[in-house]
Amino acid sequence: MAHRERLTNEEKETIILFDETPADATIFTYNRAWQSHLEKVLGLKPVMDNGCGGKEYRIPKKRIRLPRWPRQVSAEQKRRLAAQLKRARQEKLLF
Repeated sequence: MAHRERLTNEEKETIILFDETPADATIFTYNRAWQSHLEKVLGLKPVMDNGCGGKEYRIPKKRIRLPRWPRQVSAEQKRRLAAQLKRARQEKLLF
């Protein structure tokens, strides 16, 4: 039986790799939340499992979105959005 060393959190990385060719992107991760999302939500199957908790997936590049800054909403905007949502919910109940 082979001895497996435990990896530190710094060694448990997630790597998203793609270049400018039309080929798919590669995602390698030790993170179980990412693995669960990729498998259960996106329906991907790992193309490689390193046996130490890391898995690699292939995904079309168009499915990878650029990161965005969190939306900054003022108190007035929150109030207007809440009122708009309340009206929409009430209208939905009428139908």
